[in-house]
This record gives sequence, structure tokens and C-alpha cells, in this order.
Amino acid sequence: MQAFYADHFVLPLPSGHRFPMQKYAMLRERLMAQMPTIEMHEALPISTSELSLVHTTGYIEAVFDGSLNPSQQREIGFPWSPGMLERACRSVGGTVLAARAAIKGGWIAANLAGGTHHSHADRGSGFCVFNDVAVAARQMQREHAHHSQHTLQVAVIDLDVHQGDGTACIFAGDASVFTLSLHGAKNFPARKQTSDCDIELPDGCQDVAYLEALEQGLDQLARRFCPDLIFYLAGADPHEGDRLGRLAVSDDGMQARDRRVFDWAFQHRVPLVMTMAGGYGHDIESTLRVQLNTYRIALQYWQRLRS
Repeated sequence: MQAFYADHFVLPLPSGHRFPMQKYAMLRERLMAQMPTIEMHEALPISTSELSLVHTTGYIEAVFDGSLNPSQQREIGFPWSPGMLERACRSVGGTVLAARAAIKGGWIAANLAGGTHHSHADRGSGFCVFNDVAVAARQMQREHAHHSQHTLQVAVIDLDVHQGDGTACIFAGDASVFTLSLHGAKNFPARKQTSDCDIELPDGCQDVAYLEALEQGLDQLARRFCPDLIFYLAGADPHEGDRLGRLAVSDDGMQARDRRVFDWAFQHRVPLVMTMAGGYGHDIESTLRVQLNTYRIALQYWQRLRS
């Protein structure tokens, strides 16, 4: 199973910033120690031509030349710096490479970052500069079009605790992409967008209700769409130990969630690209534990698919 990383390109943040930048390097180190069969590859930066499949020229130029105004930087949540630009480009590049690997016979591949679903076509938001899943979906559709008259059908299963508002907006009205978002009703963003399937959850939602909601979402996906490729945003933030999530899903519930998603992809024989999305544990170890379990389950399904 291939995974792509860019954790050595560090975004410099002010002291006390709540974004857990250190978790990415910690995740890779532990994966290498505990699951050495996962092939690690450095993510390459995305090109402006690939970004332009989704993002407006003016926004791309502002990010690249550092001319984002203070309001735009506040909405993103990061101060502009060359490090911010490099990391954002490689985060998208990692998802594109993972998608290519999954389609070309890998079945399951991952980006150790990514899941930047709050980024809209013309702006960033919520710690998301460019929308990696949207760019990767468009790039895979473009590459597929070179050798097929069939438009690649893409499903986005977004299980970050926050609604994928940017992704929903980007693909609104596009019959070739199905967006499913399972998220906290009262959580960020305050103004929700319309996905193909939105399932809102109350604060304090626990395992049984969460997994029932996931079944409803996957049932909608199965009845309404037939994907050729799945992007799975495996956010750790529905976990009970997350300081921003407001839900109460246990370790067992998170693992059951992951198994259900991978099982759905396995049953339908659809390649799956995994991104890590959010995770803001009171204790960073709880976030890492959830993410490591996600990779452990992904590896089990990858081995089944390859056998």
C-alpha cells in the first residue's frame, strides 16, 4: 500500500496556534515503525495548471505571490509564508499521487495529510488553502478522459466532523461527483452548503447513532450513484477525545466506521484514496491512535484486495 507525505515541509505558525502541525511527522514515524509494509513516498508539489482545474486564477496567483490580504489569511487560519505555499502544494500533490496509485492497481492509497475540504474555488478557509480532493478528482477525470469516453464517476465520503462545504460548492450540480458529508450540525462552518447527501449529527453523538447515520449515507450512495473512485476523508475529529469535534465516538466506534467504509469499497471493488482530514485531540496521542487504527484497517483491506 502506498502513502504520500510532506511533513518535512513545515508551515511556521505563531506560538500557541491550535493547529497540530507536529502530528503529521509523528504519524509517519509511527507508521514506518509499526506498519513497514506501507510504502512511503514524498509528495510532489501540484502545478498551477492542475490547481486551475478547480481554483480561480486570481486566488491561485494570490497564494503563490503572497498577496493574500489579512482577511483572506484570517479565513484560512494561517499566516502566508513560503512554507505555507510549499506545504499546501504538496498536500494537494500527495492526494493526486495517491489517486493515481489507487487507480493504477493499488486499490487503496493514502495521503498522510490532505482532506482540505473547506477550501472553495476562490478562497481558502478553516486551515484549508487548496482543495486537494477536488483537484485530484478533476485531474483523475482529465487523465481518464484520454483513454475512455466514460466520465470517471467520483464519490467523496467525507467523515471529518465538519461539513465539507468547499467540496460541496465546487461540485454543486455536477452529476459525475457524489458528495456525502456526515458532520456535526452545530459545528463549523456556521453556514452549511448543500452536498449530494448531508447527514447532520447532534452534539454528543455516540457510536450507535453515528454508525446508523453512516449506514444511511452509504445506502444513499449505493442507491443514487455508481462510483469508479472513492475519496475517503478519514477525519479523527468525531472522536470523543477531540477538542473541536463535539461528538463522542469511541475508539471502537471509529474503527467500526473505518471498517464499514473500506468494506463498502471492497464489496463494490472501487479504488479508494484516503486522506487524514481533521484531528485535534486534547491529547495528541488520542488523535494519533485513531489515525493509526485507520491505517491498520486500510492495510488489512489492501491485503485482502491484493490476495
